Amino acid sequence: MYCVKELVESRGCLQSVPSNYVFPENHDDCIISEEETIPTIDYSLLTSGSLEKRSKVIHKLGNACREWGFFTVINHEVPKTLRDEMIKATEKFFDLSEEDKREYAGKKLFDPIRWGTSFNVKVDRTFFWRDYLKVHVHPQFNAPKNPPGFSEVQEEYCKKNRELASELLKGISASLGLEESYLQKTLDVGSNSHQLLVINMYPPCPQPEVVMGLPPHSDHGLLTVLMQNGPGGLQVQHNGKWVPVNLPPDSFVVNVGDQMEVI
Repeated sequence: MYCVKELVESRGCLQSVPSNYVFPENHDDCIISEEETIPTIDYSLLTSGSLEKRSKVIHKLGNACREWGFFTVINHEVPKTLRDEMIKATEKFFDLSEEDKREYAGKKLFDPIRWGTSFNVKVDRTFFWRDYLKVHVHPQFNAPKNPPGFSEVQEEYCKKNRELASELLKGISASLGLEESYLQKTLDVGSNSHQLLVINMYPPCPQPEVVMGLPPHSDHGLLTVLMQNGPGGLQVQHNGKWVPVNLPPDSFVVNVGDQMEVI
């Protein structure tokens, strides 16, 4: 079966979406709220603000986790040059030949590197309009050998994201009235924590209104730190409505995973 990128390129100028990618309309999924926006957390106030400002942003962070499960992070410390390099490197990976990428077509869930398409092609009744690369990057670092330079950029980017997540965990602990180190100590976050890099690639689609990039879902871990580029599309369910996520420039979206919610 073709991945979406190969499907699009193999058909030349694709005029319509193959029937196995067309989702039936669900009116319950069409209730959109354009008025609401997810909360914004100023990372600089969390790490270097005054005690009063830090206290306020920790309170805001706690409310965001409790009421939304999502928030935008601005003024973080992941350099734009690094983020741009990461985007370029991932584009080069997906531009590799199908033969080169097939090397990473993992068969098992916990294979160190997996390249594939849709969500789970073995059970999906309708395929999702996305290709992906999933790499287990911590505590054991893995990376595709191609394209050249990808590994170095990926390692630095993932390291910076771990640092960002670590500071957010301190703030979340404090928002619960716990010691800042509580979550990290209790869960042994650090050298033994697990970090998964997931890169989603959504090729141009001739009928975007009939396909879906990913199904409604929750993430299973502690925190997901998401960088978007190009057109948006992410929506967050809040009070029974879907809220479009329109990111300000140079920001991340962070969502609380199932493990954090249980804790």
